Amino acid sequence: MVKIKTALITGGAKGIGKRTAVQLAKSGIDLVINYRSSEQEAIELVKYLGNTYGTRNIAVQGDIAKLSDCEKVVKEAQEFSSKIDILIHNAGPYIHERKKMTEYTFDEWNYMINGNLNTVFYLSKLLIPHMREQGWGRIITIGFDRVESTPGWVFRSAFAAAKTGLASLTKTIALEEASTGITANMVCPGDIIGEWKEKGIKEAFSVVDRDSPIGRPGTGEDIARVIAFLVDENSSFITGSIIPVTGGKDVLGKIYK
Repeated sequence: MVKIKTALITGGAKGIGKRTAVQLAKSGIDLVINYRSSEQEAIELVKYLGNTYGTRNIAVQGDIAKLSDCEKVVKEAQEFSSKIDILIHNAGPYIHERKKMTEYTFDEWNYMINGNLNTVFYLSKLLIPHMREQGWGRIITIGFDRVESTPGWVFRSAFAAAKTGLASLTKTIALEEASTGITANMVCPGDIIGEWKEKGIKEAFSVVDRDSPIGRPGTGEDIARVIAFLVDENSSFITGSIIPVTGGKDVLGKIYK
């Protein structure tokens, strides 16, 4: 009998997280949808996934930048399903305002680091022991284009610092857990913005994007398909990888044009 797997997706109520939830539900994976403030969207998604794909799902509130909330989310997730097999760190605060490093307040800086880096330590520490017990697990983190080369990113110092640190942490988890059946990989979306985070690939083929080398906008489905591949039972040889999904576009380079 094949065991039905359960995935926890942080920030799963909207955007790329939502599209990823749909992709995993198609594969028969049960889902714990974490949200911070999008309660209605999370509840509607849970109902949609259950009605459409027949999966068991639950919405769990929590600000993953806070350790206490991470503990709460994991507790509720494990009450829903005894084992969380897949952890997808999709949520991560981002300040859209263009600020030089010295313009960040101390609170803003700490929140960005906590929400994009420390939370991966919190949730992974809480869930990896259970993954070890079952000899199987998948951890996915989210980065940005060229994160593995630790590039500077003008006006995004806190976000970039957290994500480059996360790239190293992801690789370290992959090495430390290689013998336990747990893989860890980072997926790096390109310039996927606005409504396109929840749209599908077929929809994108009807739109011309002259700034994209492949001629169409990127979508949430582009990212979700890669994540679904990485969490597959047979993807055990892929670990410690940083995978860009950018359509060939130089995301950071555009800010200088």
